[in-house]
Amino acid sequence: MTVGAVVIGRNEGERLRRCLDTVTRLVEFVVYVDSGSIDGSAAMARARGVTVVELDVTIPFTAARARNEGFERIRQLAPKLTYVQFVDGDCEVVDGWVEKAVSFLNDHETVAVVCGRLREKYPARSVYNMLCDIEWDTPVGEAKACGGNAMMRVTALESMNGFRNDLIAGEEPELCVRLRKSGWRIWRIAVEMGWHDAAISRFGQWWARALRAGYAFAQGVELHGAPPERLGVRESRSAWIWGLGIPVTVLGLFLWIGGWALALLLVYPIQIVRLALRGTRSMRENWWWAVFLVLGKFPEVIGQMKYVVHRHVGGRSRLIEYK
Repeated sequence: MTVGAVVIGRNEGERLRRCLDTVTRLVEFVVYVDSGSIDGSAAMARARGVTVVELDVTIPFTAARARNEGFERIRQLAPKLTYVQFVDGDCEVVDGWVEKAVSFLNDHETVAVVCGRLREKYPARSVYNMLCDIEWDTPVGEAKACGGNAMMRVTALESMNGFRNDLIAGEEPELCVRLRKSGWRIWRIAVEMGWHDAAISRFGQWWARALRAGYAFAQGVELHGAPPERLGVRESRSAWIWGLGIPVTVLGLFLWIGGWALALLLVYPIQIVRLALRGTRSMRENWWWAVFLVLGKFPEVIGQMKYVVHRHVGGRSRLIEYK
């Protein structure tokens, strides 16, 4: 049985060094795929004995494309590869994860993907890092999708022809939809998997990340929005209502009946209170989470608008970066 890892990154700097140092201790075959970094990431990876794939810069970068090219290269290096661990370059894999993930996949032959607990490394450095830590805190057990850090069964991934290269975000949930339709299962186990270093310190970074999420929701609806999957439908609809529908309604009523229409804007603080009271973390975390969950509807709907333009009006989809 052979296990390898595919790491993807773009200008991750010190985070990539820490990532590779952890991964190379855990598996024999490691491929790093670089998406046009200008910080010496590729040279640093080679200096650590890691096989490097540098993507053609004339073709738009996507994480899906990077993972696919990395997977193709590692299959050449290890023809008998059984499992592949995908890792984002801003993450570190903890000791013991690989063994536990392999053991789980060995014991559950219908499981194609297994992931574990991902933690934010520096949640106290900014409210945005804290929000990421809350985002990673997902239920264990059978799941509908995984994130960018997960171990996959090679035969299952090959049967799906990998990720969709044209998706600039949300490629993992889309792959998981196809896997589950083919009878495979996705599982999240109660085991520490790794640390994530978001390094989000500015509002603009958070905004771009939320905009990218909205773009991914729209893609999900386009591809798998029909029942029973309805991928991205709830998230997409929520963004359209809160990010555009209510403001447009308020504006229309304002032009009709005047200032009294502004009272409708009270639905936003009411929604924040409702969400905060439902939170499961500390009071401080719950309130910040609720505020940004509501605020995030605005960049999310803009992201969906960008997708509509690219998909139906014309335009070239490009990677939406927030770092």
